[in-house]
Amino acid sequence: MGRTDIGDALDRLDRLTQDEVQMAAAQGLKATHGVGENVQRIDDRVHGVDKKVQGVDEKVQGVDEKVQGVGEKVQGVDDRVRDIDDKMGLVIYGAQFVSNQSPTCQWHSMLSG
Repeated sequence: MGRTDIGDALDRLDRLTQDEVQMAAAQGLKATHGVGENVQRIDDRVHGVDKKVQGVDEKVQGVDEKVQGVGEKVQGVDDRVRDIDDKMGLVIYGAQFVSNQSPTCQWHSMLSG
């Protein structure tokens, strides 16, 4: 083997090495591109889930407002019942007061009343 044979062999080896490096780089880029697409799909799904969670949050807020409205109505009914209870107490107290008086006092308090 002469010097040119060795030089030619080294040149071929160099080209083969460069080709191998380019193929490895292309495979790396392909894998990276695939990962990028998968990340984009995952990001899209996360965004979709986020929208759904936001929708659920809005519905829960609407239910909370309705419950608050019911609570206010119950409070209003409770206040009215307390009012009626107070008035009934006064009527009962008045009836007891009148029944404990003598007949003359009963007539007098009924007429002046």
